[in-house]
Amino acid sequence: MDRSWISTKIPSDPEYQAGVREFIKFAVKNGGGRSKLRCPCIMCHNFLHKRPGEILNHLSKWAFDKTYTCWIWHGECRDETTVGNSEANVCEGHNTNEGDRLEEMLHQVEEAFDEDPFTFESLLNDSEKPLYEGCTKYTRLSAIIRLYNVKASQGLTDIDFNLILEVFKDMLPDDNVLPSRTYEAKKTLSLMGLPYEKIHACPNDCMLYRNQNESLESCSVCNASRYKKEEGRVPAKVLWYFPIIPRFKRLFSNARDAEKLTWHFDSREDDGFLRHPADSPQWRFIDGKFPEFAKEKRNLRLALSTDGFNPFGSLSSTYSTWPVVLITYNLSPTLCMKRRYMMLSLLISGPRQPGNDIDVYLAPLIDDLKMLWETGVEVFDAYRNEKFNLKAMLFCTIQDFPAYGNFSGYTVKGKAACPLCMEQFPGHWLNGSGKHVFDSHRVFLPCDHHYRYMKKAFNGKQEFGERPKIMSGVEVFEKIKDIQITFGKKHRNFLSKQGFKKCSKLWSLPYWRFLFVRHSLDVMHIEKNVCDSLIGTLLNIPGKTKDGPKSRADLETLGIRQELHVVEKESGRKYLPPAAYTLSRKEKIVRL
Repeated sequence: MDRSWISTKIPSDPEYQAGVREFIKFAVKNGGGRSKLRCPCIMCHNFLHKRPGEILNHLSKWAFDKTYTCWIWHGECRDETTVGNSEANVCEGHNTNEGDRLEEMLHQVEEAFDEDPFTFESLLNDSEKPLYEGCTKYTRLSAIIRLYNVKASQGLTDIDFNLILEVFKDMLPDDNVLPSRTYEAKKTLSLMGLPYEKIHACPNDCMLYRNQNESLESCSVCNASRYKKEEGRVPAKVLWYFPIIPRFKRLFSNARDAEKLTWHFDSREDDGFLRHPADSPQWRFIDGKFPEFAKEKRNLRLALSTDGFNPFGSLSSTYSTWPVVLITYNLSPTLCMKRRYMMLSLLISGPRQPGNDIDVYLAPLIDDLKMLWETGVEVFDAYRNEKFNLKAMLFCTIQDFPAYGNFSGYTVKGKAACPLCMEQFPGHWLNGSGKHVFDSHRVFLPCDHHYRYMKKAFNGKQEFGERPKIMSGVEVFEKIKDIQITFGKKHRNFLSKQGFKKCSKLWSLPYWRFLFVRHSLDVMHIEKNVCDSLIGTLLNIPGKTKDGPKSRADLETLGIRQELHVVEKESGRKYLPPAAYTLSRKEKIVRL
């Protein structure tokens, strides 16, 4: 297409008008069905979206941007070997050159300013304003972003950042426009940020002040005040919710990220080995059970992970904050666990852990997940230059064993602590050690395994029992769907002490009951604890070994391993015979 008309100085020129009409036809054809396109007039500079009729009016009133000769925002790819050539190829895949990083960031956030163009214009001014007169490398916005990245990566406090800004501002020429305070920098960057919600919560974890409860001044369950009495209108407890839908939209608005989100379909090696959740039977089952969901390869499959941590380090031993993170399994194994793609969705503040009441705090996230499954949301794919209806599902949760009980609603301690075997695999109580043990684990071996016939090496009995039958998700849901409880710390004494104590909020997801593996254990804790116990016992480390007077007393009670029973000497002192697995002092020295 001839583009010499772009340099025409008079918009009323017939050649210019014909060129504009050809351009609009080309842009609409390659616009992916979008109703609004970027306007390339000298006033909008491709930052503002307009309807084709409005673009025609703008280009008739103002001139076409003469620097915009390769129409990368309207369906073309620019080949580096043909820069300067008026010809370009229609882009079928993605834009190979989208300008510098700052321009790309501005294009990603501009959709949020459709109803407030003046705010976006202010952001554009900051992106074009030189840091000081004559500066060509940094603008006000790029300098703030660069410095704030340093603050975030190095974990600097706001006070530290204030000092840095003051020093830089003093070193630069007097006419520089760098902010002098952290507050000003945050105010500028907040325009580019994603939204979040601060939802007040009952301090006893009974409810959230949202929807019909938003205007209440006290908890409708326990009557606890919404605010701290001694501090006026300061909320007693806050849930930070970071809505996931705008974050998914932002993810697809980046062409490079949008391309990576179809790795599981386009690039995964299907050779029968399990390297990624996409290789699992559950992934294939979902494809068969929900073909409409599987048909769109960009639909997201997510994992949800949480654990408590103490943000104050050693300053407080009781404060517990719980972040809830979403992981996107559409990405490759090398990317899905990278910090860039791990999405913080909830932050449950302390001082006490939510425990069984975590369902109260999951409510806003579950609502969005249900909407993303049932109706989806319209999202623009920058890599394919088209809009599509994005859906998402929760593939599984990842947590340690105590949090497993919080998510599943099952009591993971006591006589029947296994959420899969339940009452079919009971343990028995050891008075000496003061804990339940599960020593019937040989039922999981093949029926003819020689370990089943051994007595002395185990609990003194042969084991011919059958392995427990694992209930399917549908069967579990039928069992617990009618359990009704009142959430809150003041009502935990009324919960069941064994088995299921609630019907988890996760069961409200329509597909949850059909999944094979709904909860996955974080093996880090298991590996560490088992390793510590083994090493401590083998080396007989005081305070770390599991072989002590209490465990020897339990052996005596069970009537097994007589050679290890406690020997009481005439002097009254008790002697623990060394076990075969314990290293002597001499052996420790030799082996070390």
